[in-house]
Formats: sequence, structure tokens, C-alpha cells
Amino acid sequence: MEITITHPELVEALAKPGKDILASLTPEKCHQWHMASCIPGEAGELFDAVKKHVIYGKPIDRANVVEELGDLEFYMEGLRQSLGITREETIEANVAKLTTRYAGLKYSDKAAQERADKHPAADRNFIGQSQLNLSAEAEQPQG
Repeated sequence: MEITITHPELVEALAKPGKDILASLTPEKCHQWHMASCIPGEAGELFDAVKKHVIYGKPIDRANVVEELGDLEFYMEGLRQSLGITREETIEANVAKLTTRYAGLKYSDKAAQERADKHPAADRNFIGQSQLNLSAEAEQPQG
């Protein structure tokens, strides 16, 4: 059976309505959205500074690069705090991922494409609501 639909009709049929998104928002979700939505913009500003240096041959604007890296750190820390994830946990997970991906700590295009750290998918740790609550409880000072 062939279904004929235009792309605009497909978008209209499948896009989650804004009112449904709005109804599901909480202050915590709004904060997470705010923190996460600022990261791409700041990354773009950092990229632009590097692009001007690499592509146009301009001197690197170190002060601007430091500023943009700081802005990225700000928004990433805000998102981590909201999700109950520490910077140390993030770094440890990244080290574990990359040491698995690049055996012997040697880069290769083959290892980059095979992404050994992604297999098996069952080993992935997704943050569910119960884990968020447990993380928040674990960080509460015992009194």
C-alpha cells in the first residue's frame, strides 16, 4: 500500500503541538531546556572565532576564545547540576569511552568509525527519573 503525502502535510501530522509541549513543562525542564539550548549558540560563537583564524588567517582572538569556552562551561555546568551529574563524572565517562574506542591510546580512522565503545548498546546508562531522584538524594548532606 502506497501512502501519498506532501512534506508539509507530513510535518503538520507528526510535529508535536506546542500546546502539548507547554503543558508538559516544569520549572526544572525549562531550566534544562534553557541550559541545553544555549550550548549550541555558544559553540557556534567559539567555532566562528576559530574559523576566522583558520580560514581567514586572522590572529586567534584568545580573549574571545576564553570567553566562549567559559560560556560553554557555564551552560554545561548548569545542565549537569540540573541532571545530578558532576563534571568529574562526565570526565570519567569520557575517559572510559575514549580508552575503549582507541585501544592502546592510538588514534585511527578505523577505530573512530567502528566506535567500539558503542557496542553492546545494553551497556549504555540512561538517566531516568528514578536515577535523577537517587542522585539528588545521594548528594544531600547527611545530618
